[in-house]
Amino acid sequence: MKFWGLLVFSIVLVRAQDPAQQRKNTDGEVQSTDPAAKQLKMKTAAGDVYTVTTDDKTNFLRVGSDLDLKKATKIGLSDVAVGDRIRARGVVADATKTITASTIVDLTKAAIAQKQQRDREEWIKRGVAGTVASIDKDKHEISLKMDTIPPKTVVVDVSGRVDYRRYAPDSVKFSDAKESSFADLNVGDRLRALADKNEDGTRYKAEEIVSGSFLTLPVQVISIDTETNTIKATNLSAPKDKTPLLIHVNADTVVRRMPEQAAQFMARRLNATVSAGGGQETPGGRGPGNPGAGGPGGRGPGGPGGPGAPGGGGLGANMTQMGGGNRGGGDLQQLLERLPQIPIAELKAGDALIISSTNGADRQHLSAISIVAGVEPVLASAPRQQGAINLGAWNFDIGVPAQ
Repeated sequence: MKFWGLLVFSIVLVRAQDPAQQRKNTDGEVQSTDPAAKQLKMKTAAGDVYTVTTDDKTNFLRVGSDLDLKKATKIGLSDVAVGDRIRARGVVADATKTITASTIVDLTKAAIAQKQQRDREEWIKRGVAGTVASIDKDKHEISLKMDTIPPKTVVVDVSGRVDYRRYAPDSVKFSDAKESSFADLNVGDRLRALADKNEDGTRYKAEEIVSGSFLTLPVQVISIDTETNTIKATNLSAPKDKTPLLIHVNADTVVRRMPEQAAQFMARRLNATVSAGGGQETPGGRGPGNPGAGGPGGRGPGGPGGPGAPGGGGLGANMTQMGGGNRGGGDLQQLLERLPQIPIAELKAGDALIISSTNGADRQHLSAISIVAGVEPVLASAPRQQGAINLGAWNFDIGVPAQ
């Protein structure tokens, strides 16, 4: 997740310097370069733009996606491109936003993409996600209710060195997430950790944690504006509130449509009385509904052996691999991430959606993290209180972090 976490500079200052003249590292993305003037501009994660001045003595190094400085190659300022990420080491003047650089380490856009893919695979393989159930400050442990089927609670050990990040209240971009700490965590937070688990999967030793406070709402589409990338919708969790929600979709929003088979699967997770065909059981039998169909050799929801019985491909088999039925501990977030993304133009008025959003101050204008369509069976089965839909433990907001 952190591009420069593995880089260690072996530069030693041989003489004491005035604190104002001490060199430090500043990381950011290259905005422009001017080889003739021996300058470039870089933007930090905090949004500050610095002018980086170089000279003939400046050491330019390029590292690969492994960030191994020992394998770095020498380059020149003319080799640095817009979109690259750099670490500039030098004397920083914060008042004028300038850096006189002695060393610049460059990571190209191609290397960034390779590292992002590798990091993503690691988070999928070693990540654990859920809702914070309790926090033990003395033991530095978090009780986490995992996004599994069925849900289970595990302990996340944060007693060692852990890098914390927290989503901003009004941004779905991980790049806008701020450095955080154990003290910033709260019960009810959504959390994803990069961690190693013990043999029985009850404890996780965390290396990195990303957390945030989110809203998950069931809505019904009123209209779609593809020019402004906004969705006007009715909040089905507050039917008495007649003010429409305005849902903003940006480049970081993930929009997916859940296949009917998966929706029936989720419907049964929310309400055990839902039949294999999608209707609700009644005292005299089962409600209406058509049995789902898995891929070749697979079974639809509710077939012998539960969802995704062994022996086939398709979504049914995938659900088995994810821990479908009573056989496992599948991560719901990972299940969703396996589905293809769709444009909002494929949505239409009347569609039911489940929206995950940052928990900002304005509850009528939401910045969507994820939008899931095809959820009509889920909403039909969800418990209701005075007409309001209660999604229970449904959460698809903390995805795999992307820089």
